[in-house]
Amino acid sequence: MDPSELRYLEDEDTSTMKVIKGATSGLVIGTIWGTIVASWHDVPRVEKHVALPGLIRTLKMMGSYGMTFAAIGGVYMGVEQLLENYRMKRDLYNGAVGGFVAGATILGYKGRSINTAMKAGATLAATSAFIDSGGRTARVDNGKEYFSYTTKKRSTVE
Repeated sequence: MDPSELRYLEDEDTSTMKVIKGATSGLVIGTIWGTIVASWHDVPRVEKHVALPGLIRTLKMMGSYGMTFAAIGGVYMGVEQLLENYRMKRDLYNGAVGGFVAGATILGYKGRSINTAMKAGATLAATSAFIDSGGRTARVDNGKEYFSYTTKKRSTVE
């Protein structure tokens, strides 16, 4: 294994913590997305003194999207971490397999169709591979360190 790859495996987060973070992030993002979708599609009619049915429908939609996104995030991170620890490599294949498994199991179960499972798995795998192919970073590491403060001492004579 290349020493440059070892530094990626020496994160302070354990695999379990990464799975928890993935599921929690999915829950938050899914709940927000469920709120947006509920406001677009499930706008209840305004009736006099009847606000509770609309609120209950909105909360159900928020919960449904939140739990779906949490499951996708948890399964994706779990499979990715499992493969990373098994293969001792951190590359785009781990994420692609994690994306396929997450899409095929969670979205295939919700769609109740093998065709939907294969399409969802392939879409999430391709998306993950595309993102990971960029090296998981938006900038190039040129070896320079940038400090928010100066490291040189000022001269006392000015």
